[in-house]
Amino acid sequence: MSTADNAFTTALSLILTLDPVLMDIVRLSLQVSLSAVLVAALIGLPLGAALALWAFPGRGAVVVLLNAFMGLPPVVAGLMVYLMLSRAGPLGQLGLLFTPTAMVIAQTVLVLPIVAALTRQHIEALLGEYREQLASFGLGRARMMPTLLWDARVALITVVLAGFGRASAEVGAVLIVGGNIDGVTRVMTTAIALETNRGNLALALGLGLVLLLLVACVNGAAHLLGERARRQMG
Repeated sequence: MSTADNAFTTALSLILTLDPVLMDIVRLSLQVSLSAVLVAALIGLPLGAALALWAFPGRGAVVVLLNAFMGLPPVVAGLMVYLMLSRAGPLGQLGLLFTPTAMVIAQTVLVLPIVAALTRQHIEALLGEYREQLASFGLGRARMMPTLLWDARVALITVVLAGFGRASAEVGAVLIVGGNIDGVTRVMTTAIALETNRGNLALALGLGLVLLLLVACVNGAAHLLGERARRQMG
């Protein structure tokens, strides 16, 4: 049996037996990514809706900047967070560098523009469709926001899932601010890179399979929700 076959067989065994090392890495990965997506959603959903509802000087520049940050390179986001959390940075006294919290912050920086920008697009489309109806009810823009967010909930869940997909597959930013410390800040993506370099192909492949399954589930859920939204729209 070849080395690759041995590694694949061992990787499946690690997954099926719920190997403690593998499960700890997966657990931390989910904890960091889900926390980042939750924070990004709490900020990005109302921010995107506000950009869709209110006109103000410089709004166009904010929209352009937000769209540009959707493609922010992860290593740049990691560097920005590192500089803020380092001892010489403005938040250095908090001692957050090389902790899961720093990783959550870095992933939030990456996910937030995606959630906010796509939310703005969806809310603007709904506003154009329902503006007269909402105005006839005497609703101000502040009262329109929760109504439009709720009406767009299926599409916005897809947006949040896209953000989770970006967060869970990210390696550069979390490596810079987390340091890939065993048992403390080692997540699936950084562990795969490390274990591959070490020659521990079984663990790397096991984590890779779990990550692929996770991404497939997220994409599948996003597709189903998108199909449901299109059916509801006729």
